[in-house]
Amino acid sequence: MRIKNSALLLLVVILFYSCDKKRVFDEYKSLGSAWNKDSIVTFNLPKLDSTKQYNLFINLRDNSNYPFNNLFLIVSMEKPNGFTKVDTLEYQMANPDGSLMGEGFSDIKESKLFYKEKIKLNGISKVHIKQAVRENGKIPGVKALDGITDVGFRIEKTD
Repeated sequence: MRIKNSALLLLVVILFYSCDKKRVFDEYKSLGSAWNKDSIVTFNLPKLDSTKQYNLFINLRDNSNYPFNNLFLIVSMEKPNGFTKVDTLEYQMANPDGSLMGEGFSDIKESKLFYKEKIKLNGISKVHIKQAVRENGKIPGVKALDGITDVGFRIEKTD
């Protein structure tokens, strides 16, 4: 009887912590073991209330094969009429000692990277993300960015 009660309590705790009241949209796309420089990850967004503000995040899963300290991304937000706003972003991915930043107990780390804060998504229907990492002193981008296994996009309600 004690084991059943403990299992039930554990299940209730897991369910309680898995509730995510801020989440509006959260999706991941798998890249395999490397992110090709010509590969664009696209997310089709749901229709959202245009009067409300949202926080936007880029979520990444990476592993110890990631060879750089930082990450450059090109993110495009597209409206149905084709109007597109493009941002070039830089994120720090590793600590000074070379260990990866992010959450996780194993070799795989998950990073929740702020993209935009308190923004109205008036008509935004798609988000496109591509990597734009270059090696020091070289003009062409890294053809296959090792270590990034998944790219995600998340929209949260603001308080």
